[in-house]
Amino acid sequence: MREGSSPASRARGLGAKGYRHGARAALPLAIAVGGFGVSFGVLARSAGFGWLAPIVMSATTFAGSAQFAAVSIIRDAGSVAAAVTAALLLNARYGPIGVSVAPYLTGSSWSRLVRAQLVVDESWALASEGDGRFNSRVLIGAGLVLYASWVLGTAIGSIAGDALGDPATLGLDAAFPALFLALLVPQLRGRTPIMAALFGAAIALALTPITPAGIPIIAASAACLLGLRR
Repeated sequence: MREGSSPASRARGLGAKGYRHGARAALPLAIAVGGFGVSFGVLARSAGFGWLAPIVMSATTFAGSAQFAAVSIIRDAGSVAAAVTAALLLNARYGPIGVSVAPYLTGSSWSRLVRAQLVVDESWALASEGDGRFNSRVLIGAGLVLYASWVLGTAIGSIAGDALGDPATLGLDAAFPALFLALLVPQLRGRTPIMAALFGAAIALALTPITPAGIPIIAASAACLLGLRR
């Protein structure tokens, strides 16, 4: 590969992997994503969101952890501001992720905006070719499968929520903390990440009995970010 080539030309030269490869690679993950979607739909319905609002939220937001956070805070009588702030903090990681893949999403501004909606943790990881390179076709193929499974799962949980029963009885209310633990564990490599996690957990536990819903997660997230900056 010659020096000075653009990210777009390097992306075309990364091999024969295309949309189908990304879609096939995402299929096993789509099962889990769909299950989380069902959990979100049930939880949102039980929080009083109705059946349509959760589906629209998943279709336009497509950010599982942020959606769980927002709905959980609203369900626990937290403020809208706390829910929005928590969602923004949780999605802050998409800033650097977006910067890393931006050179490989070529085309018009509107085209790039639409495809950027499909950039999530799983599609980003599957599209990585190493050395900071990304295959945009794999990213889009994987993202489409994951997006469809998330929205479909949300629709099933939202529409059939009454038939599925109480989320607490089914254990679906545990999906929110379990999701964050799954996201956290791979990051605990080294002393600094472990200390940041423990510090955030201590703040959340200390604030939960004395502050409104949503405040502990915001404070804990902010503390972890400050610790990372230091």
